[in-house]
Amino acid sequence: MPDPSARLAGKKALVTGASRGIGRAIALRLAAEGAVVACGVRNEADGAALVAEIAAAGGTAVAILLDVTDAASVATGVERAARPERRIDVVVNNAGLAGTTPLDGDERSDLAFARIFDVNVTGTWRVLRAALPFLSDGARIVNLSSVSGRFGVPTQAAYCGAKHAVVGMTRALALELAPRKVTVNAVCPGWVDTEMGRRGIKGYGRAVGLSEDEAFAAAGKMAPLGEVLVPEEVAGLVAWLASDDARNVTGQSIVIDGGQVMP
Repeated sequence: MPDPSARLAGKKALVTGASRGIGRAIALRLAAEGAVVACGVRNEADGAALVAEIAAAGGTAVAILLDVTDAASVATGVERAARPERRIDVVVNNAGLAGTTPLDGDERSDLAFARIFDVNVTGTWRVLRAALPFLSDGARIVNLSSVSGRFGVPTQAAYCGAKHAVVGMTRALALELAPRKVTVNAVCPGWVDTEMGRRGIKGYGRAVGLSEDEAFAAAGKMAPLGEVLVPEEVAGLVAWLASDDARNVTGQSIVIDGGQVMP
């Protein structure tokens, strides 16, 4: 059983994009800290495996099918996450999509641009709009942005634009929800060793003529501390923002990247 003294004991959390990478690490960490976690996934088998892992570690979780690009799926999934008390205390908008969208691309680049915005920006908006009736006073919202939401990257106008938009949305909603003591923050990771991160690093390597191993080493050296992050580090920051320790932190875009960005 979860430790009743754990800092998230008694909290109900929803994590989107929870089946792998950063989202999976966040779901595991919130459950370890005592939260009952609704794991938003698009594949039933992935959800079942994650819930079983959380249960084996003594936590409590449920898998819910939730596709952030489908308004009906979001509405149904969020309502399920709120059951049975019709309450959600923590929302983590982790579902995301990256990709290149060069300005000189063809119509496929236009489609990729729209898809990246739909997942990262409109998807976050859909989840929060659906969650609003269930949010407890003093709830915590954490939106996953990126260091690409703090600077530009060639050929990634859509991803950078979307992650900048997440930061702007975070700031606006922090003000909008402040009367209810609901905090809204964004987390901006640098390179993280996930499936999506590895694809990005591999693409970077191709662009500059490096092997995958060389590109991974170079990605780490972009930060003064010289490392590519692991998902658990990001999960730790999210867990802190979800806790009462961060009750007076809101409207922030917090970078976790080994010192690559120093605002």
